[in-house]
Amino acid sequence: MARFFITLAYNGEKYVGWQVQPNGVSVQQMLEEALSTISRQPLKVVGAGRTDAGVHARAMVAHFDWEGEPFSAEEWLYRLNNFLPRDIALSSIRAVQPDAHARFSALARTYAYYVTTCKDPFLHPFHYRLHYTPDIILMNRLGEVLKEYEDFTSFSKLHSDAKTNNCRVTRAEWEVCGDGSYRFTVQADRFLRNMVRAIVGTLLEAGRGRLDERGFRRVIEARDRGAAGDSVPGNALFLEEVCYPDSIWL
Repeated sequence: MARFFITLAYNGEKYVGWQVQPNGVSVQQMLEEALSTISRQPLKVVGAGRTDAGVHARAMVAHFDWEGEPFSAEEWLYRLNNFLPRDIALSSIRAVQPDAHARFSALARTYAYYVTTCKDPFLHPFHYRLHYTPDIILMNRLGEVLKEYEDFTSFSKLHSDAKTNNCRVTRAEWEVCGDGSYRFTVQADRFLRNMVRAIVGTLLEAGRGRLDERGFRRVIEARDRGAAGDSVPGNALFLEEVCYPDSIWL
């Protein structure tokens, strides 16, 4: 049996998220249907993580197992992209070690969240509109504070099935993109459900003068979702990258 990693991008606007759900169409469902059609046998995929409804990905990774005859990855890539809708695009299919796992072999994941102070119909689908100019200097200082902690219960979805709420954040940085737009990039070894959107919502509370560093630390140390800010909408959130050790690739 051979194992392959697929890298894909998608616009999550029309989907209930990455994972198969009973209440709507998911990206995972669309990919499995395409693979099963092209291969002429049922194939399942395992993703590097779960993105919520409306969240996008520039580089989601998923793996599948193949027991049939060798195939041309280039040909399958072409056929799958022709089969899939325009809001899902595959960029690569690569052979990996048999024990490589899209989720558990990942070393780090990177997300980006986009906000803007401008009313712009072309930014609206992928940016969260602010009606104030945020204090980027303070928000970046608080981003550094995130690296000091491991327990992110305050930013986790309530009643999740996570066995631990510990994560190791290695990057949390706001950048000015020009024309009143800003990008928040955060990298960690793992993320809890709703974690990025809750962190962004809380940082924006600080950015508009409602929370200082001492208060931000109290939010984290409370280990209480109710202590943090509201979650921002998912339409401005992108999974940017999933990193793996070089040793998994064949």
